[in-house]
Amino acid sequence: MLRDLETAGEFRARSGTGFALTPALRESYASGSDEELEYAALLDAARASLRLIAAEEKPEPRRVVISADVDDVTLRPDLDAAVVRLSGPVKIADVAAIHVDAAEAAESVQAAAAVIDQADLGDPDAEFTLGDAEDHELAWYAPQELPFLLELL
Repeated sequence: MLRDLETAGEFRARSGTGFALTPALRESYASGSDEELEYAALLDAARASLRLIAAEEKPEPRRVVISADVDDVTLRPDLDAAVVRLSGPVKIADVAAIHVDAAEAAESVQAAAAVIDQADLGDPDAEFTLGDAEDHELAWYAPQELPFLLELL
């Protein structure tokens, strides 16, 4: 998807799924600024990216979250508090930031991707493994740094 973003100037999220600060997400927290709640949505997106990693075997897997400002979305609280359905591709002009794991997170991310389903079913050991991956903060890149980022990956 990052390569599509660079070459075509846009990308389509898998199944059109995105994560955002939604009314349902706001209601699920007792307090928090917009920035804090947007960060919660980013963490939900990072966790969801583990499913994409689990579906594809890569030698050095990394969670990737693209933060974008898009208006035309459909809320999907039936899926989760932060889930939205995007109406179309996300254009590079709408991208605010790209968040990516550093190389040293690869082992933890691979282990978390292998147990994401078990964690969803309440397995405490799997949830602990997810926590190890989530302890790695995602690095932040500006959209204009995308060519440089792709060279690193």
